[in-house]
Amino acid sequence: MSKQEYMDKAEQYLLHTYNRFPVVFERGQGVYLYDTDGKEYLDFAAGIAVFALGYNDPEYNQALTDQLGKIIHTSNLYYNIPAAEAAQKLVGKSGMSKVFFTNSGTEAIEGAIKVARKYAYLKDGSTDHEIIAMNHSFHGRSLGALSVTGNTHYQEPFKPLIGGVKFADFNDLESVKAQVTEKTCAIILETVQGEGGIYPADPEFLKGVEKLCREKDILLILDEIQCGMGRTGELFAWQAYGVQPDVMTVAKALGCGVPVGAFVLNEKTAQNSLVPGDHGTTYGGNPLACAAVSKVFDLFEEKNILEHVRQIAPYLEKKLDELAEKHSCIVARRGKGLMQGLVITGFPVGQLVTKALEKGLVVISAGSDVLRLVPPLVIQEKHVDEMIVRLEEAIKELEA
Repeated sequence: MSKQEYMDKAEQYLLHTYNRFPVVFERGQGVYLYDTDGKEYLDFAAGIAVFALGYNDPEYNQALTDQLGKIIHTSNLYYNIPAAEAAQKLVGKSGMSKVFFTNSGTEAIEGAIKVARKYAYLKDGSTDHEIIAMNHSFHGRSLGALSVTGNTHYQEPFKPLIGGVKFADFNDLESVKAQVTEKTCAIILETVQGEGGIYPADPEFLKGVEKLCREKDILLILDEIQCGMGRTGELFAWQAYGVQPDVMTVAKALGCGVPVGAFVLNEKTAQNSLVPGDHGTTYGGNPLACAAVSKVFDLFEEKNILEHVRQIAPYLEKKLDELAEKHSCIVARRGKGLMQGLVITGFPVGQLVTKALEKGLVVISAGSDVLRLVPPLVIQEKHVDEMIVRLEEAIKELEA
């Protein structure tokens, strides 16, 4: 079949909730993708920050192949070996206490919300508690996750959402304090806002929020779904801030391609929230997904992924800054590690994403005017150089 025939088939049978780009990717190798016509693309999107190890890592593939030959699914009515091993590694690396594996980041957020409400309920028996979330945040598209997503555009058609959610301004501690009442049970935020435009939390802000939570016994929920798993140079972005969440959500690169997420609890929260019957999932934490998670942690250590990110990120930042100096359409760069954003003016950022794709470069947008670069964590300097060449070609054509 031709590329157009595959796209036509997808449009015929898939619900049209995405405006997809006109490309059909067939395979990947390292940091490159290849479409059905054999064209090569340098990937600086990583499946929206998922493929941290790049495509077709032989050790990762072998771990999944080995598990496929054993058992894929048993349900959570029984124990399985990969889940126990993956949980031990995730808990150990985060310094937290317990983990619940989900199928996605959105489901991890749903679980975190339930943890917060149950924790507060056990304290006073009330069901009218409030959660403070951030404006311009993004936590997912299910009704619960959407309720704490600070973007009315996403929310409006699906109201009423869950109640008791108030919004404050990210990196504005006073706006958070202004929303706190005796009913506040949790504050949820992304350590680095992703969809909202690549905004890292200011250290003073995040430490201030944590202090506020400790003083008032409010749960601090940190969403590390996109910024976690090494993307900022720490395994979890909050580890560079000297803070500790009560609940953390992770997904995306946690499984490096296999759909898996998790919410992770500290000891206090784990001992005073969900109990049997409160929460569950049929597929979550199944042997195949957890074999992927377990191997990801092993490979991060064997390949020194965190150190590599710390070494390559300054080079990426330098090259992006140099590009910004040459082109007036780039008005700012912001981000941490290999989670970078370029603020674009003069033409819609979507046009730049499309033009870059024509040049064989996969990038994505964030917010209304930010070009987002979240490549596989295994990129080298030569890949950064190649990206700059292709991106500049796209910019020049749009500036002409």
